[in-house]
Amino acid sequence: MVAKKSIVAVVEDIVSGKHGLYVVVTSESLKDGATFSLESKDNVWKEKDLLKRGTVVVLDDIRKVRLATPKNSEKKFGWRAYCARLYRPEDENE
Repeated sequence: MVAKKSIVAVVEDIVSGKHGLYVVVTSESLKDGATFSLESKDNVWKEKDLLKRGTVVVLDDIRKVRLATPKNSEKKFGWRAYCARLYRPEDENE
């Protein structure tokens, strides 16, 4: 069962950024979507399977963080998940 503070989201993109691979997701629960790292050293993605666009995932330990922006630009914040896994049939019993 999905924990009450967990968020179900859909993978929109997998991006290679300055600090490695990360996933961009959207969710009805998060207005601006969220991201999470795919780098093994970060230990966020809890699965062996690789992701693709359209995959449904469960996010936990979600925090609002300052996003990297060019110098002298307005500070922006976004959501980042520090734990992510695949959505499974048992999650339907919410």
